Amino acid sequence: MVVGLSIDSHWRSLAIVSMDTIVSAKVLAAAGDPDADRELERALGWFAHVERLCSRFNPESEVFRLVSQPGQPVRVSPVVFEAIHFALEIARLSDGAFDPTIGVQQARRGFDRDYVTGRHVGGDLPGGSDVSFRDVTIDTDSRTVTLRQPLLIDLGAVAKGMAIDLAARQLDRFEAFSIDAGGDIFVKGHNEQGEAWTVGVEHPRQEGLIATLRLPGGAICTSGDYVRTVGPEGQHHLLDPRTGSAAMGAISCTVLAPDAMLADALSTAAFVAGPVAGMRIIADQAVEGMIVAADLTTAMTPGFERLLV
Repeated sequence: MVVGLSIDSHWRSLAIVSMDTIVSAKVLAAAGDPDADRELERALGWFAHVERLCSRFNPESEVFRLVSQPGQPVRVSPVVFEAIHFALEIARLSDGAFDPTIGVQQARRGFDRDYVTGRHVGGDLPGGSDVSFRDVTIDTDSRTVTLRQPLLIDLGAVAKGMAIDLAARQLDRFEAFSIDAGGDIFVKGHNEQGEAWTVGVEHPRQEGLIATLRLPGGAICTSGDYVRTVGPEGQHHLLDPRTGSAAMGAISCTVLAPDAMLADALSTAAFVAGPVAGMRIIADQAVEGMIVAADLTTAMTPGFERLLV
């Protein structure tokens, strides 16, 4: 759904609703460039494409259909295969702090509503706390995914980043652009004033920002306990797969990386791991980041600190 289109002599911008958020992009185009608007539409079209294939809320998606075929190698599209492959790698390097097999657990916690249809999906499926990423195997030669037992894969911490990266690839011919998907951001070049892009990180407990950075390029993604909650106690959506409960050590984690899929997944993994182990995950992957602990103390990498305004 297109919600806004604006045109001036140099910058073109477009906004849509996808993945339960507003996604916007802008590019610096030569005056009269006939392809700029078309490229913006193609770029943002990747969000609907990835969502259609990867959503755990849509019974027609490739990801959802896997749950009904345990024990069988299922050939999937390149998008789904790459997303699952990547998610499994993050699960391994984080020792299970990140785990894409939590779909049924999340649904039973109340995170089960399809924002498009309003339907509640997944809570009655088999599988639950006794599954892990080790129950998923892939074959790169045949591009197949095999579930060792019934489970629902949740690619929520991967799919948006993947869509951002695909959109960025679509726009790469432009000198400068930005993509903002609900606060997960990818930038290239410079902003409208000809300066480095300035990005703010929302304060997890009060109005305003906890950090502002100047980005030379790449992606910045944040995971926080204030984004989505459910139930009278307001449990947040970032589940620790190892305990089956909401992760409690951190309240916000921001990661800067060359691509959004890595930043998206690592911000979730490091959030769940907590301030100490989470910072080790960030450092081990040679990216930059900041974690805000429950007492509002912050830990950040030297590279993150150097970008602060």
